[in-house]
Parts: sequence; C-alpha cells; structure tokens
Amino acid sequence: MKLQRTNRLRALSVGALAVTSALVLSACGSDDNTTQGGDNPESAASGNIECQGEGNLLASGSSAQKNAVDAWVQNYQQACPDTKVNYNPTGSGAGIQEFLQGKTAFAGSDSALKEDEVEQSKEVCEGGKAINLPMVGGPVAIGYNLSGVEELVLDAPTIAKIFDTKITQWDDEAIKKLNPDVELPATKIQAFHRSDESGTTDNFTTYLNEAAPEEWPYEPAKAWAAKGGQSANGSAGVATNVAQTDGAIGYFELSYATGNDIDTVKLDTGAGEPVEATVENSSTGIAAGKIVGTDGDLAMELDYSTKEEGAYPIILVTYEIACDKGNKPDKLEAMKSFLTYAASEEGQDQLAEIEYAPIPDEVITKVREKIDSLS
Repeated sequence: MKLQRTNRLRALSVGALAVTSALVLSACGSDDNTTQGGDNPESAASGNIECQGEGNLLASGSSAQKNAVDAWVQNYQQACPDTKVNYNPTGSGAGIQEFLQGKTAFAGSDSALKEDEVEQSKEVCEGGKAINLPMVGGPVAIGYNLSGVEELVLDAPTIAKIFDTKITQWDDEAIKKLNPDVELPATKIQAFHRSDESGTTDNFTTYLNEAAPEEWPYEPAKAWAAKGGQSANGSAGVATNVAQTDGAIGYFELSYATGNDIDTVKLDTGAGEPVEATVENSSTGIAAGKIVGTDGDLAMELDYSTKEEGAYPIILVTYEIACDKGNKPDKLEAMKSFLTYAASEEGQDQLAEIEYAPIPDEVITKVREKIDSLS
C-alpha cells in the first residue's frame, strides 16, 4: 500500500509541476494574442475542446477541487492558449464572497449557496442570480498518522468525540472496541480542522450531525464550531500537519491523503463491513443523492447516514457557481467554454484518475444543458 501511494505521489507531483509550469507560462503571456480563441473554435488542439473567448479567467474557492481544476486547466490551456484560467483555492467561503463581490467569473464551493447568498448574487448577476452546478464528487477522507497503526476503524460517534476533544488518547476504550486486533499506543490525539470557512468542513460536520446527533450538537457550517483541536488553512494545510505529526487526525479530500501518503480511516456505518474512502465507494453514495434545487439551480441532497453496503457516507459535491443570467460579457464565452470542457465526458473521465468521483450521468447531463444556457 505504501509503495502504491508513493508511486501515486510521484505521479501527482509530476502532474502538479506540469500544471504549475503551464500556469506560469500563461501568466507571463500577452493578453493581446488574437491568432486563436473566441473566433476560431477549431483551434482546439486536444480532444473535443472547443475554444471560445479569450483573456484572463479568474475563479476561486474550494481547495478540495484544486487538483481536479489543475488537471482541467492543464488540458484546456494546451488547446486554448488565449484563455488563461487562474483558479485560487482560497476555500469555499472566501470563493463565494469574491464571486459575490464581482471579483471572479465563477466560484467553487463544496456546499450549495444559501438563500441569502443567492439573494445577494442578484447584485452581480444583472437580471439573474447565482446557481449551483455540481461538477466534482468524492469522499472526504479522515486521515491519521499513528506510528505502528496502518489500519484503523472508527464510527461516527467516536469521530465526533475525537474532534470535540472528548476522546483525547488513541488507546481510549471506544477506539479499542472498534479495533480489537490493533495494538493502539497511548499517544495523545491531535485533531486538525480547517481555519478558513470551508465546504469540506460543512460536509464533514453535516455527516457528524446526521450520523451522530447526540455526540455532535453543533449545526453544520462552513466555519468550525467545536471545542479544542488545532487549525490549519485549506485542505493542503490540514493534510500537511497530519502527515508531519504523530498522533494526528484530520479531514480532507481523498487526493490530499494519497498525495501526502496518509493512511485513512475505514468507517463503521452499520453495514456488514467497514467502508473505505475510495472513489468507487463514494460514487455509490453520490448516486443515491438527488437534485433539490429549483428554478434552474442544480443543488444536490446527499445521504450522510446511509448504511448501504459499500457506500462511503462522508462525501462532497463541489459546485461551480455562476450567474444564470448577467455574467460579465467579456468573460462569458471563455467561462462557458472552460466549464463545458470540465463537464464533458473527457473532463469527467479525468476525475477518477486523480482520486475524484465523476458526477453521475443523470446529473451531469443536466449540468451540460445548464452551462449551454448561461448568458
């Protein structure tokens, strides 16, 4: 397992280097190039990407989808060099605020917009409003670093107590009961959570609230509300701290566990066997979800307390947030072109290769139709 993760880490590192190089080259390029782009859709040099628009396309938000966006940007900019896509993984909360302030063309968020945010969006979406477009799926892994322990099972009540500092030692009786064949050390638990407002936190705390309501009295939210623990910025920050600290535990999107060679918790959901955080197991959970958004919005409702065999329950869907009407005219065509590629079969197929789950066909079909109608 360690060797496989090391190989995947090298692959991710090489891919990240290629993406970074592409972004640097793009940032250094001129905005005055007119040989390809909006007036020449056939300029696409890779796959079926249809280039439209040109210039700098700014977006920000969810850090959980950063690796997916990086992969999309790399392919898209190879085909469409006149559009420079710059995605800043500031966290879902910050990304939404920047979008609502008119600073970005679209935002990424791991939780759907709230009613007051939709209302506020009418100020930047002239004649329209912001909508949620589900684009990336995947499990929120619970990663841990505990010397001598390579497999660990936890359930929702125990996880809730750990992250609320009610269980503070790794040899606690509740953890022993779930892991009778594991020799657990008396190491102090160091739980890490996000310091920034995060859709990942919102999904993780929704799981705890629904699956362990007695142990987790806090309302789900982007901002961390529980007692104690240590904070770090972004999924990358939490993963880095867990990787470097013996006794640590934290939550982040699966690709951050794989990329940092971090072991992940198997969940006792009440099914026949503990469920591992994998793309396949999270896809089972996402497929059970349903669209609950109205009036063109595609927000989804997920089942965090499922006991279905092989269904990993801590899942997130990352939405790209854009105006249904009233998008900035100078950014509209480029944004639609990039999002069309991300939602395409080719774009979605990339996700499984980097530890994300593609959005189910019946949902992504609606996303493609909605992107096409953006104005």
